[in-house]
Amino acid sequence: MNSIARAMDVSPNTVAKLLEEAGRACEAFHDREVRNVQSKRVQCDEIWSFIHAKAKNVAAAKAAPEAAGDCWTWTALDADTKLIISYSCGGRDAEYANDFMQDVASRVASRIQLTTDGHRPYLEAVEGAFGSAIDYAMLVKHYGAPVGALGRYSPGECQGAEQRRVEGRPDKAYVSTSYVERQNLNFRMGMRRFTRLTNTFSKKLEPHYATVSLYTVFYNYLRIHKTLKCTPAMAAGLSTTLWTMNDLVGMIDAAASKPNRPRVYKVRIAK
Repeated sequence: MNSIARAMDVSPNTVAKLLEEAGRACEAFHDREVRNVQSKRVQCDEIWSFIHAKAKNVAAAKAAPEAAGDCWTWTALDADTKLIISYSCGGRDAEYANDFMQDVASRVASRIQLTTDGHRPYLEAVEGAFGSAIDYAMLVKHYGAPVGALGRYSPGECQGAEQRRVEGRPDKAYVSTSYVERQNLNFRMGMRRFTRLTNTFSKKLEPHYATVSLYTVFYNYLRIHKTLKCTPAMAAGLSTTLWTMNDLVGMIDAAASKPNRPRVYKVRIAK
C-alpha cells in the first residue's frame, strides 16, 4: 500500500480508504451475483495468515487490535469451473465453520459432491447446512517428519491420504482437494499480505477482508483460467463477457456513489 501511495503521489490513508470502499463494493457484488451456482463438485479448505502479529506474539505486541493473531481464510471452490463460490475470514472454530457452510449451501442450486480435509468442525457444519442432501467425503492426509533440506516452513512428508465417506454416495474418483489447495497458492502469490516472512502482513482485520473480497471478484470475473480459456464466472454461466479493469472500477465507483450505503462486511473477530 505504501508503494502505491508513493507511485501515485497520494497519502497512504487515501489508499486505505479506497481499499475499504473497493472491498465493500466487491463483497456486496459477490453476495448478490454468485447465487444459484450450478455446481456438481465443490472443494473447501482454509489458509492461514495473521493479523498484526502471530498468535504467540500478540501478548507482547504494541497496540494490538482486538482481532490480532491467527486469521484463517475459508474458501469453497467449484472443481469444474474454478469459481470461488464462498469465502470467509476469521477463526478456525466450529462457529466459523457453521457460518461458512451455511453460506456455501445458500449459493449452490443443486445437490453437490463436497470434499474437505479432516478438520473436525466441518462434520457438524456440513450436517447443519445440507442435512442428507449432499454427497460428502473427507480427504484425510497423514504426515510424517519432514525430509530433505529443512527450512523454517518445511512441511511434513505426506505419507498417504485416506478417503472417508461422511454422507450420501460420493464418487471416490472425485474425492480431492487439489484444486482448492492450488487456489491457496494463488492467494499467497496474488495477495502480498498472505506471503510468509515479509512485513506486508495485514495490520487490521478489515483491510485484510477487503483485500480478499477484491481479489475474489478479480479472480472470478477478470482472470482468464488457462485451462478453461475463460474466466470462472463465464464458465459457471454467471457472466457472458470478459470483464476489464474498467468494468471492475466502474462497479466499485457505482457502489461508492450510492447514498447511505450499508456496511455489509460479514467478517467477525475470532473468539
